[in-house]
Amino acid sequence: MILNRKKRKCRFGIVVKNNSNKTRIVSIDRTYRHKLYNRVIHNSRNFVVHDEKNISNVGDNVEIMETRPLSKTKNWIIIKVL
Repeated sequence: MILNRKKRKCRFGIVVKNNSNKTRIVSIDRTYRHKLYNRVIHNSRNFVVHDEKNISNVGDNVEIMETRPLSKTKNWIIIKVL
């Protein structure tokens, strides 16, 4: 069912928190080179993700996909645990 949807944003990240039921906090790290100074910059962002079956734990690598708003802050769901 999930894989049949239209083209949506998919990201890979690491689960940071699993305190709430069916909700995970996933951190996505990004590294890029500054255009002017040519230095490597590390950037991270946290996403609130829906985990219907509570299959992920802290430290797991997961693939997440964008979806309709499920709550005030949840717009992503976990597709699979890698």
